[in-house]
Amino acid sequence: MTGRFDLTRRLPDGYFADALHTDVLKGLTGRPKTLPPKWFYDAHGSELFEEITRLPEYYPTRAEHAILSERCDEIAAATGARTLVELGSGSSRKTRLLLDSLLRHGTLERYAALDVSADALREAGEALCRDYPGLQVTGCVTDLETDLGMPGEAPGPRLVAFLGGTLGNLDGEARPAFYSALRKELRPGDALLMGADLVKDPAVLVPAYDDAQGVTAAFNKNVLSVLNRRLGAAFDLDAFEHRSVWNAEEERIEMRLRSRRAQTVALPALEMTAEFEEGEEVLTEIAVKFRRPALTAELAREGLEVSHWWTDAEERFALLLAVPA
Repeated sequence: MTGRFDLTRRLPDGYFADALHTDVLKGLTGRPKTLPPKWFYDAHGSELFEEITRLPEYYPTRAEHAILSERCDEIAAATGARTLVELGSGSSRKTRLLLDSLLRHGTLERYAALDVSADALREAGEALCRDYPGLQVTGCVTDLETDLGMPGEAPGPRLVAFLGGTLGNLDGEARPAFYSALRKELRPGDALLMGADLVKDPAVLVPAYDDAQGVTAAFNKNVLSVLNRRLGAAFDLDAFEHRSVWNAEEERIEMRLRSRRAQTVALPALEMTAEFEEGEEVLTEIAVKFRRPALTAELAREGLEVSHWWTDAEERFALLLAVPA
C-alpha cells in the first residue's frame, strides 16, 4: 500500500523465472522456433514500445486514441460503470479518457489495473492517485494468460477494458479460451471494451511493424538481450535480422528474427544450446488483424454479444463494446 494505492500480487515467488525457463526451453527446441512476445518487456523493451507508439508508421495507438476521444462519453453513458478494470494496463495513459468520462458521468468509484509488471502498475497507480484524489485505485500483478485476476469484490457494473489491439497477440486457439475465461467472470450489467486492429493493405500493415528508424527491429531483438541477461545466454544481436511478414492466409503480421548465419548459442541457465541454421527464423510475435463479421461471431460463440462497434475515420482500427449474452 502506497498512500491510497493498493498493489496486490497473485503470482508466487519465482513465477516469472520458471515461466521464462519453460517458454525458452519449449520455444527454442520446437519447429519452428518461437519466443513469446511478453519477454520483450523489460524496462528497456517497455521504453522502446512507447517510442514505437509515437512513430509515423505505427497507426494503432493514434487510431484507438481518436476513437476513445470521440466516443468516451458514449461509452460512459452506455455502461454506467462504477468500476473500470483494465487488463494489461501498462502505463494506463489512454485510460484517462475513460476515467474522465466516467467521472463526469457520476458513476465511477474504482479503477483496477491488472498487469504482469509491478513497476508499471506502481508508477501508473501512484500517478492516478495524485491526479484523481477521489478515486480508489488498485493494482494486481498477474499473468493474464493463466489468471485474469478480476476483482470480484469491486462494485458493479464493471467495465473491463482490453485496449491497444493486444487481442491480436492471441492466436485462433487462445482467443476462445480467453473469451471463455472472461465470460465466466462477467456479471449481468458488466461490459467489455476491446480494441481490435482491422485487416487492411499490407503496404500499411508491414511498415507499422518495420519502421524506417529501426525502433521495431531493436524492440524485436530486445528479447535476445533479455535472454542474455536472465539466462546467461550468448546471443549476438547483430547475428539476427528483424523481419515483419504479412501472413495472408492467417491475416496476421508475424514478427520474426532470422539467423544471418549458422550458429550455436549457449544458454547456461537451461544447460542447453540452441542450433540455428543460416536463414532459420524464430517467430517472436503475431498480430492478428480482424474483420467485423468474424470477430463478432467468435465473441458470440463464447457468450459475448457486441452492442457497439466504432472505428476511426479511416476504418483502420475498431473499438467494440460487448455484453454477456
